[in-house]
Amino acid sequence: MTERFIIKKTEETPAIILNPSKGVFQIVGRSWSENALTFYEPIFAWFKEYFENSPLEVTNIQFRFEYFNTSTSKQIAILISELKKKSNDHKINIKWFYEEDDDDMKKEGQRYSSLLKMNFEFIETKQR
Repeated sequence: MTERFIIKKTEETPAIILNPSKGVFQIVGRSWSENALTFYEPIFAWFKEYFENSPLEVTNIQFRFEYFNTSTSKQIAILISELKKKSNDHKINIKWFYEEDDDDMKKEGQRYSSLLKMNFEFIETKQR
């Protein structure tokens, strides 16, 4: 089984929790690093290894962004695009969380879902 991959949240980067033994795949927080590619590359590599070696029967991925910049937006699109490629052979569920009254974040998720032709489950949460 692929090893778990965890990055703690910082002021500029989200928490990353990729733990196949618990079935937890989350990206949580704010992402506004100037070099998002450098931050997200290891995540892309981890998912590549995960799908090659030991994917679960169903992979449930949760996106819980408070905010992300344009540089991150591109990396999210790449990640979802790669997940879509895997969805032909594996069951993948994407859950897009957004805070109540945060229409912008909800619309971002809807845009990814529409552009990349992946069904998302949209989940409204209470404001913190």
